[in-house]
Amino acid sequence: MRKIPFLPALVGTGFGAGFWPWGPGTAGALLATLIWYALSCFLPGAWLVLLTSVLILVFYFLGVWSANSLSRWWGKDPSRVVVDEMVGVWISLLAAPAGSIAYAIAAFVLFRLFDIVKPCGVRHMEKLPGGHGVMMDDVLAGMYGFFLIYVFREGGLKFLVL
Repeated sequence: MRKIPFLPALVGTGFGAGFWPWGPGTAGALLATLIWYALSCFLPGAWLVLLTSVLILVFYFLGVWSANSLSRWWGKDPSRVVVDEMVGVWISLLAAPAGSIAYAIAAFVLFRLFDIVKPCGVRHMEKLPGGHGVMMDDVLAGMYGFFLIYVFREGGLKFLVL
């Protein structure tokens, strides 16, 4: 039997967060939230949004690659693979102001809620082939969190009124 490749396991498990025995997805999302918060303490808003966007893109493609690679050992969408939760919570955090603990917590909670409940198309995304199916349900859950935080920050639905 071949050994599990180190780099896909490192990325896929969110630097080991996926090995947490009680809620590995929550551990991965929490790690990503803490990374974002630490960055938000040092970067102004526009730079934080830019860096978070780069993290989302890079880790999306690394996540597809690692999920495809690890599926040979752990099956399709194993709970140990949490890079998808990291990407999803970063998407929700794009709507949060830099340095805000309250918004960081809200983004984390909303993302996890949508990731667990899987409303309106989130579950359907899991049917996409390979690593894209692993990643896209969390991308959509993150987009739902982003939308709610954005609407709240803009003062409700008034931004939709012409």
